[in-house]
Amino acid sequence: MSKPRLPAAEEYVALGRALRELRREAGLTQVEVAEIVGIRSTFVSLIERGERGMRWHMLQAFLRAYGTDLRGLADALDSPS
Repeated sequence: MSKPRLPAAEEYVALGRALRELRREAGLTQVEVAEIVGIRSTFVSLIERGERGMRWHMLQAFLRAYGTDLRGLADALDSPS
C-alpha cells in the first residue's frame, strides 16, 4: 500500500497567494485576520507565503473571515497572480 502524497511546496504557495488575494479583497490586514481567526499574525504571514499549511477547520475560519466559501477560494486559485 502506498503512502498518501503530501502537498508539494508549490501547492502551499498557490493556496497562500489565493488566501492573500481574498484577504485583500475583503479589505483586511494580516493582524485583523489573526484576531478574527484567533491565531498570531506571523502564522497568517507564513500561510500566505506558502511556508505553512493548515487544517480544514482553519481554512474554514479563514474563508468565513473573508466572507467567502470554497467556490471563492477556487476562483482565487484559478486567477492569475
